[in-house]
Amino acid sequence: MTLPRMRWLAVGAAAALFLAGCAGGTTGGTTGGTTGGTGGEGKPAAISQADIHKAMKTPTELTFWTWLPDIDKEVALFEKKYPAISVKVINAGNSQAEYTKLRTALKAGSGAPDVVQIEYQHIPGFAITGSLLDLRPYGAEALKDRFVDWAWGQVSGRNGEVWAIPQDTGPMGMLYRKDIFDKHGIEPPKTWDEFAAAARKLHAADPGVYLTNFPTNHNSIWTGLMWQAGVKPFQMKGADQISVDVAGETSKKLASYWSGLVKEGVVSTDADFSDQWFQALNKGRYATWLTAAWGPLFLSTSAKETRGKWRVAPLPQWTAGEQKSGNWGGSTSAVVKTTKNPIAAAKFAEFLNSDPESARMLTTLQFLYPPTKALLSDPAFVEQKSDFYGGQQVNKVFADISGTVPTDFAWLPFMDQINNDWNETVGKSLADKTDPAAGLDQWQQTITTYAEKQGFKVAR
Repeated sequence: MTLPRMRWLAVGAAAALFLAGCAGGTTGGTTGGTTGGTGGEGKPAAISQADIHKAMKTPTELTFWTWLPDIDKEVALFEKKYPAISVKVINAGNSQAEYTKLRTALKAGSGAPDVVQIEYQHIPGFAITGSLLDLRPYGAEALKDRFVDWAWGQVSGRNGEVWAIPQDTGPMGMLYRKDIFDKHGIEPPKTWDEFAAAARKLHAADPGVYLTNFPTNHNSIWTGLMWQAGVKPFQMKGADQISVDVAGETSKKLASYWSGLVKEGVVSTDADFSDQWFQALNKGRYATWLTAAWGPLFLSTSAKETRGKWRVAPLPQWTAGEQKSGNWGGSTSAVVKTTKNPIAAAKFAEFLNSDPESARMLTTLQFLYPPTKALLSDPAFVEQKSDFYGGQQVNKVFADISGTVPTDFAWLPFMDQINNDWNETVGKSLADKTDPAAGLDQWQQTITTYAEKQGFKVAR
């Protein structure tokens, strides 16, 4: 599952598409070998500028699948620059619904779009089946320095392929109730040890309040915290070779930490994005929410009664003085390999996410958190003050956090299965307050068994 990154029509705000593919929110691969590759093929030849110029002046219709509302306005910018090309925008459903339709169209050999919105974690699954176009021949490599390194890594294949263009991200931070912290003399925890101490102090003083909620109905937060801690759970080593390490020493440290707080009763395990969870946010049951850069706006529309009471801080750290974070959420624009207009499609994906005006509109109309360095350093964006957060420059906090996300986190081509297995192993052990280490070992084994049945050679 992943969380809403689109602007919900019901609340008029952004949220990261939650029930979509909750793998910590982002996925994809890095140049270290995360999204699979071309099986050792050489780099494809570049398309000449003459051919690009010709294609962009040739009457063409592209089909674009996306779940973002109001994106016709960004599309209009592209069509204004390239009047020979028209783009038909189709909402094919949020995340999983869209992916199902895409796989069906690819299997049928007809009906697939030219350009499609794909979350980071699902790029490997489409790349390994040869469904995505490598964008290097169309000049995509020149865009690399415009995006934060770790986001670019998420769209890059192990052989250097560029499978998509980043559209948004979800670097993780901590939203906290300043009024509750002040009442109980708690400072924003800078380390996870301080966080645990604050959890015990707060719940002892007010048993109706928990420092945070750790949901066990999906693994998005878990994955983001593995990312922060430096775990490298998934790697593509070759076309049919992978490594899986979800039960190593650091992962078990994470499991011991969170299961300990859960067993002590100082952290709740409510299913998030449920009615109970929304009510708890509004009523002050949780003093923090460990979330991503899309979270502040989502919260401001979902917990309106708490206006002015929240603030934002980085995640606590495992080592004092460090600054590291993980990511939860984000998507891309990829070109489907069956397109009959690869040049126009590649240039549309590029324009949509890297043209300065279009990229800015994605933050102001769809409220996506940007992956471009230009916006993350733009005073007009980072210096905005939020009344909901007491006048704090929330965008700046998350812009700083974005620079602390490790670049080497990777994904496998079957993340849906991996996420479901987490629910039945690690998630269940946390909810049932049983042995989390055993849950991790079980998760490791279920992933390995599934991968081997799919024909992968698995190493740890």
